[in-house]
Amino acid sequence: MAGSQSNQGDIFDVKRIRRLVELMNEHELAEIDLRQADQRIRLRKGGEPLITPAVQPAVTAAPAPGSEAVAADAQSDAHLVEIKSPMIGTFYLASSPETPPFVKVGDHVGPTTTVCIIEAMKVFNEIPAETSGQVVAVLVENGEPVDFGQPLFKVDPQK
Repeated sequence: MAGSQSNQGDIFDVKRIRRLVELMNEHELAEIDLRQADQRIRLRKGGEPLITPAVQPAVTAAPAPGSEAVAADAQSDAHLVEIKSPMIGTFYLASSPETPPFVKVGDHVGPTTTVCIIEAMKVFNEIPAETSGQVVAVLVENGEPVDFGQPLFKVDPQK
């Protein structure tokens, strides 16, 4: 049975994941983040519980004046890619107050381009763009706290 055999290169092998959890416990690690080709696995201890809001019934309302412009604007932004925070921490546009920002609006980025630093527990983590394109918006102010998954930048991959 091919389905029951473990692929040595499969990053999502259950035995490998169990071993990673053992290593996390053994070395008192809070997080492990691994990448292999186009696969990625992130294990994190003690994550914040997910709170899902109660589902509210949909309410249909008449369109507000000028809503066509808002809808057109949202549609024109549909192709933009958001670079999101991979962790909770403090957002910094530059490595120090004296240095220029890693990127600014209008700059072109590649997948490995460092776009910012997020400080978490006194560790400064360089955040790569993980996409290619032109930065069209910086969504967070320097020194602001950010949450996991919070959009930091908008990138136009078509430019």
